[in-house]
Amino acid sequence: MNNLEISVLDKGYVDLLNHTDQGDLLVVNAARCSFDKQHEELDEDKDEKLIKYLAKHGHLLPFRHPSVTLRIHAPLFVLRQLGKHQVGFSWSEVSRRYITGEPEFYEPGVWRKRPEDNIKQGSGGALSLQTQEVWRDKSIAVNSNALEAYHNFLDHGVAPEMARMMLPQSMYTTTVTTGTLLGWYNLYKLRMEEHTQLETQDYAEAIGDILEECFPMSWEALNEY
Repeated sequence: MNNLEISVLDKGYVDLLNHTDQGDLLVVNAARCSFDKQHEELDEDKDEKLIKYLAKHGHLLPFRHPSVTLRIHAPLFVLRQLGKHQVGFSWSEVSRRYITGEPEFYEPGVWRKRPEDNIKQGSGGALSLQTQEVWRDKSIAVNSNALEAYHNFLDHGVAPEMARMMLPQSMYTTTVTTGTLLGWYNLYKLRMEEHTQLETQDYAEAIGDILEECFPMSWEALNEY
């Protein structure tokens, strides 16, 4: 199943690279280790009950044993929100100190207005269609100017590690991220919260869909309890 890829936003994706085989079985065997017991095959009745018991009563250590590695292609501002989750994770990211390939930029399909309740984060509904066009054009122009400046710096011998400063937060970047089942669940739970930026929620939803495919019993139990 290591070929599951979910498209996100206009150019992004979450791609499953690797995961613990029979992760649900690993969860129950980790739990049974206290009694020096182990199952060779998953018992869909008994093991599902045990997984639900563990999740319901907060016995979460067994959920740290399975792991998943994802390749995530996302705008910088999204990766910075996802990357705040460090416990149970290892992150590797594309470095523009070493590469000078053509950058990609996120172009929102909808530009949202500021929230009406005057809080410092989040957004309200969509701007008017006429205003949408104005800010879409401005966004394209900003990204185009940034890309032109980036190439100009490189063409004149500026080091890539400095030329990259010209590139905006809308630029896509790529990480390979390995995390435990419990780590991914904590990321998913926090980044699906209603105050999370919508673009980041889209990535969290894609991550959740992949984790559900990898560990159906455990993912269902963690989300239920």
